[in-house]
Amino acid sequence: MTFRQAMQINNRAFRLLYSKFPQMMLSRLLYVVWTNLTPYVGIYFSALIVNELCGDRNPERLKILVLITLGVAAVISLVTALLNKWQTGQSAGIWYKSENIFSEKLMSMDFADVENAKNTQLLSVIRQNQNGGGWGLNRVISNYEDLVGSVFTVLGGISLSVSLFVLSVPQDSTYAFLNSPWFVLVLIAVMALITFLSPALSNKAESYWAKHADDHVLANRIFGFWGWLGYDKDIACDIRMYRQDRLCEKHNTNKYGVFCSKGFFARLTVSKIGPLQAASAAVSVIFTGVVYLFVCLKAWAGAFGLGSVAQYVSSITKLSSGVSKFFYTVGTMRNNAQFLKLVFDFLDIPNKMQQGDLPLQENIGENCEVEFKNVSFKYPGTDVYVLRNVNMKINFGKRLAVVGVNGSGKTTFIKLLCRMYDPTEGEILLNGVDIRKYQYSQYLKFFSVVFQDFKIFAFTLGENVGSSANYDAARATECLDKAGFGDRLATMEKGLDTFLYSAYDKNGVNVSGGEAQKIAIARTLYKNAPFIVLDEPTAALDPLAEAEIYSKFNDIAQGKTAVYISHRLSSCKFCDEIAVFSDGEVVQYGTHESLLADKKGKYFKLWNAQAQYYTD
Repeated sequence: MTFRQAMQINNRAFRLLYSKFPQMMLSRLLYVVWTNLTPYVGIYFSALIVNELCGDRNPERLKILVLITLGVAAVISLVTALLNKWQTGQSAGIWYKSENIFSEKLMSMDFADVENAKNTQLLSVIRQNQNGGGWGLNRVISNYEDLVGSVFTVLGGISLSVSLFVLSVPQDSTYAFLNSPWFVLVLIAVMALITFLSPALSNKAESYWAKHADDHVLANRIFGFWGWLGYDKDIACDIRMYRQDRLCEKHNTNKYGVFCSKGFFARLTVSKIGPLQAASAAVSVIFTGVVYLFVCLKAWAGAFGLGSVAQYVSSITKLSSGVSKFFYTVGTMRNNAQFLKLVFDFLDIPNKMQQGDLPLQENIGENCEVEFKNVSFKYPGTDVYVLRNVNMKINFGKRLAVVGVNGSGKTTFIKLLCRMYDPTEGEILLNGVDIRKYQYSQYLKFFSVVFQDFKIFAFTLGENVGSSANYDAARATECLDKAGFGDRLATMEKGLDTFLYSAYDKNGVNVSGGEAQKIAIARTLYKNAPFIVLDEPTAALDPLAEAEIYSKFNDIAQGKTAVYISHRLSSCKFCDEIAVFSDGEVVQYGTHESLLADKKGKYFKLWNAQAQYYTD
């Protein structure tokens, strides 16, 4: 990547952050400008006071200088405090703010890209770079702060130090050679060389970290996994029962031990990074020595007073540090560019799914037909067909059961129906129209789904059911009753305002897997879509709760088209039609009675395998 390209991608990142968080970026930059300029005010007035004490020692002038200095210091302190309060408030949760950029992208991406392993790995690498070395978007914020701060540090340093090279020592002095333009030019050249050398060495050291960032991505991931292992309640029992902490520790410290005392990065620090950083620090010390020598010689020769010594030493030292920081920051920005490229590789993933413009009729759910026509599908990046030549019609008001063993393609069928994916071959029609021609957002409103791996959020119960902060409480309560959660709701002191889990409220209520499933079903009912899909809706329920859901199935699906997926074939009794999947194909289709009559069929075998659980 060229220098120009590196700066362009840094500027793009800055514009992105500013567009998302203008108040935060502005407050931080103003604070940096202010805090890098104000130290020179103190240096200047301190020099005036010391010169007066070492010179005329005029009491009135000293009083005025002291009062002005105190007044200016008070104003500076007040403004600094106000700016700091502003930028601190705006910067609260800065990590979550930058993370929100990725969350927004994930929620707007095609679902196929969200599940794509390549994209998942890319996002993982981005986060590992951010957590492991601080690279990426968060580094952009500090880089631009340092860049702007260094510019104003340099400007302030120049304003107070330029007179050092103009004021002359007496011509009859032994040190008259200090007035020579050639001497001044040589001195400035030496100081500039030292100033540039220090950040060059630091950037070279940092480039080794950037160059080998990929070497610690996996190690940092394992390290992070180990660090959070003790907080994961879902695996706490297994860890204690089988002492798997020992196994995890072995993998963390041995196999991926690049962070240990004898690991790769320890050796890299000792052999290359450490010496370069030490040399950079040594160069800075040499520069300070040169400045002190030059300033003290001119003061000794009578070019200026004692107070100006502190002024010139401080201002030139700050000037040099500002220049060094500027070039160091530019180098860091160049190193960070390769990590920002990964960020934008992710953020620039295009939405390839066709977005139709055909609106859905408001009453389409009252008379609809969904047809799978020669549909085959394989997941992106694979050559294995999960579904093959599926042909099926789902008519309005019908209840369709989809059954089959694990891996037969049932859930993939639902994902295609809900247009999480588009078919690899064939088409899906809604009232004779390819679903890709409909407006995507409107098509999604056509379905209410309880997925097999559904999630309940740590919000209030009512917000979970209504999927909004503003919901109809009476309707939410009715849906919970229909889903079999009414008795549990009655025991909750805060009712629908009860927080679930303790992420947001320490008094939040934990619900069991079965209760969570009832809440998910209630959420589906609340949406009131004309097409209901229940993917293993009773998997986490006990037999009594399952029987309750089955008994209310007609109420749940009343006036709607329903697709019901379950391993428990007793659910098929409540359905009008049954589709039997096997190895990605629909091998049987018909009513419960007709399929059971085919004793050579797949459904008959599945039914008899579970017959011991059913009684008439």
